Amino acid sequence: MHSQSRILDRFEEFVSPVSLALRDVMARITSHRDLFQVVVDTAGRVVGTVTDGDIRRALLAGHSLDEPIERCMARHPLLGRIGDDDGNRRALDKLRTNSPHAIFLPVVDDDGRLQHILLGSPDDHAPPVALVMAGGFGRRLAERTRETPKPLLTVGDRPILEHILRQLEGTGFRRIYISVHYLADQIVRFVETRDSLADITCLHDGSPRGTAGAIAGLPDQPEGSVVVLNGDLITNVDFGALVQFHNRNDADATLAVAQHEFEVPYGVVRHGSDGQFHGIDEKPTVRHFVSAGIYCLSREICALVPNDRPMDMPDLINRGREIGLKVGLFPIHEYWTDIGRPADLDEAHARANANLAAT
Repeated sequence: MHSQSRILDRFEEFVSPVSLALRDVMARITSHRDLFQVVVDTAGRVVGTVTDGDIRRALLAGHSLDEPIERCMARHPLLGRIGDDDGNRRALDKLRTNSPHAIFLPVVDDDGRLQHILLGSPDDHAPPVALVMAGGFGRRLAERTRETPKPLLTVGDRPILEHILRQLEGTGFRRIYISVHYLADQIVRFVETRDSLADITCLHDGSPRGTAGAIAGLPDQPEGSVVVLNGDLITNVDFGALVQFHNRNDADATLAVAQHEFEVPYGVVRHGSDGQFHGIDEKPTVRHFVSAGIYCLSREICALVPNDRPMDMPDLINRGREIGLKVGLFPIHEYWTDIGRPADLDEAHARANANLAAT
């Protein structure tokens, strides 16, 4: 076999029956670091493959997590043959060329039944860097942030910032920057006394620089991607999956988006430009993708952030799009909440406490 491949003989956790819903397959995918599943029929024959990215693209296309996995799986995947080591090596090299970020080859017998899975090592990429924006005033939280910066408010048994840092460290980030301004000394002390797995550096903003401005303050231009996220989020998003999705789509910027829905409390009237009535929908539910405050950015788009004036993230993303850079979306189905208002904080705190009680 190729020197950069390994054989999975015990592959049960990498296999999903074709009858499973997207939601259940996604749970299996996110249970390990290799973000894929091989889909089989009742006889164990391979009928498709699916990756984390395949499911997220299906969500962007309007599919539901309750739909069967066959709606978004690759139906004619490249397969290896048991006993054909040379052919399997060539197939794995082909996968490495066409998809350098997720390389796996199901190996089947003459009846198409899965025998083992070959995993190939992806091409090397510079490790991603994370930048946590933790310098805001948190004014909407009123008294709660008068003496405590919002990222240090407690959710469950730990500060919001601790939730974020554990999530980043748990998905492999080893260099993290934190942009600080309001009550910065408290965040600096928190980082200094924390038992960190990553190398964490606080960047001091002398004045507010906007939601993207701190990117220009990074001491070195990262060789790889930069994951930028707001310091007031609680989420279970796999940041490693975000980086892989970003790289696989050759994007310059990838926005994590969450689905937000609300019910219009009235009958919505449909009509033509001539004022003629077309119909009425009683209290319809409206769904939109909203920015989740998490971004994966290339060096090219980071270079657009000015040093001499503030810039907000929407302005940076729009500017990149205007000059022809590729901007994509990464839909998240995992738990996510933005701690913007007192009710958001109370809800996140109650949920975290309930999870603690259940463990």
